[in-house]
Amino acid sequence: MSIITHFYNALKGQGNLNELAMDNMRLNASYPINELHGINEVSLGYWQHLQQALPDIERKPMIEFSSDYQGAQWIAATGYFIGTFSNNLFDIPATHKTLYLRFTELVKLEQGKIADYFIILDFLDVMNQAGVNPLRKSLGHDGLIMPPSTMDGLNPVSSSTESADITEKLVMDMLDELGRFDGKSLESMQLNKFWHNDFMWYGPAGIGTTRGIKGFRKHHQGPFVFSFPDRVVDHKATIIKKGHYVATGGWPHMHGSHLSGGWLGLPPSGKNLELRVMDIWRREGNKLKENWVGIDIIHMCKQMGLDVFEMMKLSNNL
Repeated sequence: MSIITHFYNALKGQGNLNELAMDNMRLNASYPINELHGINEVSLGYWQHLQQALPDIERKPMIEFSSDYQGAQWIAATGYFIGTFSNNLFDIPATHKTLYLRFTELVKLEQGKIADYFIILDFLDVMNQAGVNPLRKSLGHDGLIMPPSTMDGLNPVSSSTESADITEKLVMDMLDELGRFDGKSLESMQLNKFWHNDFMWYGPAGIGTTRGIKGFRKHHQGPFVFSFPDRVVDHKATIIKKGHYVATGGWPHMHGSHLSGGWLGLPPSGKNLELRVMDIWRREGNKLKENWVGIDIIHMCKQMGLDVFEMMKLSNNL
C-alpha cells in the first residue's frame, strides 16, 4: 500500500498519523476547504467533513505514480472517494445513495512523510449527483470518469527514465502549442501534432468529458480560450512522470482575465482569475491519448463574485 493509503487509514484511526505526515504538513484543497496547516487542522477541517458525510468512505485511485521533482519525492493520483452519502457535505444535501467524489492530487514527501498535499475535489459533481447544481449542464458528457484504457494506472508498464522524459517533452511541447492561440481560430493551435484523433479529455463537472480534437474544441477549448484570451500556464508547476504518464499542476497553475462570455454560460466578470488545475496525461506511441483534468471550478466562480454554494441553496430552497 502507498503512503497515501496508510495516511487515510490513519485518519480513520487505523494507524499513527505522526509516522506518516509532518507535524506542520500543509493541505491545499478545493473551495471551501482551501488551506489548512498541521495534522489537527487537516483532520478537523478536511477529513472530518468527508467522513461525516460518507461514514463508510473508501479511497479508490485509478492512477497513482511517483517520481522525484526538484530533489523531493512526489506522488500524483486521481480516482474517487466512494461511500454512502448519509449526511450533508458543505450543505450539499445527502442522497443516502452511493456517492462518487472525484479527486485529483499531488503529494510531496519530505523525510519519508507527507509535507504538502494538494487535492482538487469535484464538489460540483457532488451537486450533480444530488440534483442541486445551480450552474448550467456541462457541454461535455457528465458522469463517471474512466480509468486508463490500458488499465495500468496503478502499475505503469514502463518505468524507464527515457520513456518518462519522452512523455514529459511531449506534454510540455503541447502546452507550448496551446499558448500559440492567435485569438481568432482554434486551428492556430495544431493539436493534431500532439493528440491522437480519438483523444479523451476527462474534464471536471461543469465542463465534462470530451472526445477527439473536434469534441475538445467544441465542448471546452473554444468557450474557454475566447472567455480568457490572455490565459497563461505557469511552467514552474510541479511535474511528476513515470513511463507513459506525466502529471502537471500548481496552486495556482494558470491565470487569465475573464473578458468575454460563453464559458459555463456565465457573463464576463472582467476579473483576472487564478486557476487551480491538475492534469494527468497518458502517452500512447508518439502522441497523447488520455488526459484526466481537475479544475476547482467553484473557486473560479467565487473569484467572479459567484458563490456556487449559496446559489445552490437559493435555487433549491435548501
